[in-house]
Formats: sequence, structure tokens, C-alpha cells
Amino acid sequence: MASNHVSAPAPADHESTPLLPTAQSHAGHATNHHVSEGESGRSGFHPTHFLTVLWRSSCTASMLVNVLWPVVVVAFALQFFPGLHLWKFAAAYVAVIPSANLLGFAGQEFARKMPKVAGILIETTFGSIVEIILFVVLIVKHESGHKEGNLVPIIQAAILGSILTNLLLCLGLCFFFGGLRQTTRKFHAIVSEVGTGLLLVAAFGLLIPSAFYSALKSAAVPDTAGLGVLHEKFTEGKLHQDVLQISHATSIALILAFVLYIWFQARSQHSIFDEVIEMDEHRDSDRHVDLEKPKFTMTETIVALVISLASVTLLLIFLVNGIEDVVESGVPDQFLGLILLPFVEKAAEHLTAIDEAWDGVINVALYHCLAPSIQTALFNAPLVVLVGWVLGKPMDLNFEIFMIGLLVLSILVVGNFLRDGESNWLEGALLVIVYVIIAIACWYYPNPDVATSNGIVNVPMTADTLDKLRELLNGHGV
Repeated sequence: MASNHVSAPAPADHESTPLLPTAQSHAGHATNHHVSEGESGRSGFHPTHFLTVLWRSSCTASMLVNVLWPVVVVAFALQFFPGLHLWKFAAAYVAVIPSANLLGFAGQEFARKMPKVAGILIETTFGSIVEIILFVVLIVKHESGHKEGNLVPIIQAAILGSILTNLLLCLGLCFFFGGLRQTTRKFHAIVSEVGTGLLLVAAFGLLIPSAFYSALKSAAVPDTAGLGVLHEKFTEGKLHQDVLQISHATSIALILAFVLYIWFQARSQHSIFDEVIEMDEHRDSDRHVDLEKPKFTMTETIVALVISLASVTLLLIFLVNGIEDVVESGVPDQFLGLILLPFVEKAAEHLTAIDEAWDGVINVALYHCLAPSIQTALFNAPLVVLVGWVLGKPMDLNFEIFMIGLLVLSILVVGNFLRDGESNWLEGALLVIVYVIIAIACWYYPNPDVATSNGIVNVPMTADTLDKLRELLNGHGV
């Protein structure tokens, strides 16, 4: 017996739905050649086509970055010469930009060939893979108990610097260049509600270990042999150990929050940013050009991923090996971690976001500013803490109070600018100015071995002074 029921349409969030809406969802006149954004219509590996697609990249700004590829060759060549430490660092620093650009582009191409859930996870992973590699290389290079090899302050500064660079520099430039082309840009309210909300939760999680330490550091006593004290069970070592354990537990909780965020974004009926992306797809002034661009085949995509991953990893190793020489040349630890390292590892992604804002795709541009910040706070930072835990290295979330203050204030400032759902070039310029002020302050901020706002300062004590202190304590029956 024939059924009178009409088959229901497939739900919008079906597993086979692409990560980004296809051209057919916005334009009925799309050609059959572009049935899927990720399909190239070819197979195998073709060197000439591979280089052509690599050169054209995802946007004009990314294409211009490709002129830096000769620097990659120079960076590798310099490793065979003795000395030249600052030159090696500078070459590797610049060479990371085109390598990271290729990695991001290849990851995007790969994600668009996958089902929706897999595509979201892949694009999220490759979006911050450079940062993850940098953090892991730094924690592996870290040497506990050695002043010269103590890279924890630089890692902590790089974590917060990555978030600040996205929120202030990248977002500010997006507002500025988008406002130059059109006086006022309107964006969806969900960007403000979801983005700043998740960042505040992440900032709260990152703040807890630092607040715990600040509240109790005055009550802790030095771990000095031969000194009996009333609070002998609550020493500086015990406080550091407690903070480390709190950091481990907090990191697990933050990663769980990130997994829930990704799961909700991928599996919910309406992905958090789906509506935002769909609104902007038809307004992209370069949409038709992007659809006509040649694309990588799956084989070419894998080759690009392998080349870019190998290049980025080696260049970051070269970069980290030169950090001590750069610090010895006069560059402060906090400036290196908060400004220089985040700037280079995010450069390619920031250029893409600015290009999108210029083309009028402001919601997607904001996504590329806020989403990496959320991933850094909820996943990348906790991940490096757990990696340090596995390697037996004391990496914690006990940030400088100065740095935490900068983070919280920056989130509040950005949230205030996003609240009205509009942006202009003046707001963008103000965000960049705030970032410049922070960079200036970091240049003059002392290294951790000189002064610290949230740590134990090692006060030098002579043997005579130590003996007198022991006699004084023993005389009082302590």
C-alpha cells in the first residue's frame, strides 16, 4: 500500500553537511562545477597545479605572505653555520609566517572535504596547531632549577599574549580596515554573547591558581634547612605544590569545557556560529572569485599538510633554541612571550581575518578573532600544563598578577565594544592603541629573576645572617 506521507527533508546539521554553507545554499544559479566548495574535480598529485593553488592561497593577503618563502630556505641554511645566533632567530621568526600560512590553508582545504563534525574538529585543530607546537617545544626545552633554561615565564606570557593579540590587535585591525571601506559594520549579537561569555569563563579558570597563590604567599615560609618555624607545614615548597595540583585539576576542567563547546557547536541543531557564517556568505565581495579558484586534491592536501607541519615544527625548534640569545641581547622575557611570539605564530591567520573584514564579511572575521582566543584559553594553555605534568616539569597556571589584570581588562574592553553590535574604524584604532600601550609596558617589565608580582623572590642571605637568624629563633624557643 502506497504511503501518503512525504519524506521529511534532511536536517540541516546532518553529518554530511559541509562545515561552511555551499554556494547552492545562497545562489540558485551556481554551476555544477561547484557542487561542493571542497571538491577540486581532479585526483592525484600535479606539481604545477599544486604550486599554483599554493601561491593563490585563500585570499589576497595570504597570497602576499607567500613571497616570504625564500626566507624559509635561508632559515634552514643558516643552521649549518656556527654562531650567528640572532640572525638564526630572526630568519626562523620570519620563516614561520609563510609556513604557518600554508598549514592553515591546507587545513582549511582538508576540512572542507570532510563531513560537518569532522570538518569542525579538523579546522579547529589546524587553526591553532602552530601555537600548540610552540608551547610543546617550549615546555620540552624547559629545564627546572636552571635560571637560563627556565622557559615557564615565557610560556605563560605567550599564552596570555596569544589571547591579547587576537582580542586587541587582530580585532582592532579588523574593525579599522572594515570601517575604512564602510563607516559602520554591523555584526550578529551572538558574537558578543558567546565569544565574551566563553572568554570570561576561561579567564576565571586561568585566574584561580594565581589568586590562590597571591592570597597565601605571605603566610608561606621559606624552605630553609635548620630553621624551625611555627608554620613548618606550610612552606613555600608546599604552596608551589598546591598551586601545581590546582593547575592540573583546572586544566582538566577547562579542556572538558572546550570539548563540550566543540560538541555543542558540531552536534547541536544550530551550530553557534552557523547562522553568523550563513549571514555573511552572500555578502562576501569576493565570493564568486573564491568559488572559481582551483583547489587541492586530497593527495595534494595531504602533501601540503606534511610539508607545512614539518617546516613549522623545525622552524619553531630553531626559534626556541635562539630565545636565550635574544633575552641576553636585551629583549625582556615578558615582551618576548607576550608580544613577539604570539605576533608571528598568529600573523597568517590575522591577515586572513583582516582581508575578510575588508571584504565585508565582518562576522566571519570576528569568528577568526574570538575562536582562536577561546581555544587558547580552554585547550592550548591547559594542554601544555598537562604535557608538562607528563614530562615531570612544573608548568602551572600561576600567572603574573600584572598579566592576569591585562587579560581581564582586555576582555571587558572588547566586550564593551561588541555590546552594541556595531563597529567602526575609531573603535579599531582604540583597540590597537591599547595593544601598543601593553607592548610598551611589557618592554619595561622586569624579568622574573629580578622582580615578580606573583612569585617567590629569592632574597640573598649571607652565612652570618643565617646563623644570627637561627640563634634568634632558638632564643625564642621557636
